[in-house]
Amino acid sequence: MGFGVRWRNWMEACFRSAYISVLVNGSPTKEFNIQRGVRQGDPLSPYLFIIASEGLNVLANIAARDRLIRGVEIGVNKVCASHLQFADDTIFFGEWSKSNVKNVHKTLGCFEKLLD
Repeated sequence: MGFGVRWRNWMEACFRSAYISVLVNGSPTKEFNIQRGVRQGDPLSPYLFIIASEGLNVLANIAARDRLIRGVEIGVNKVCASHLQFADDTIFFGEWSKSNVKNVHKTLGCFEKLLD
């Protein structure tokens, strides 16, 4: 999405250098390294979610533009809707065959293991 190297390095540092401690009977334990990225409630989480969902939106628009997926035409003006996003949900619309699903997997960079 065009983020600079410096910004990406800052984000990586946030994940790799995060340490937390736990309160036990009101006293903090020794700090330890977080092994699996941000947690629910982390102030960075909503921003990272927005970036990821925008990336999914861009990829879905590219797939629709390149006719890898076909949406549904809505209304008199025949506006094509291939997907809708709301909060933390994404719904894809259109004709779905095995080849459509494989095209979406290719576009999103997913594995096709379940389809074979």
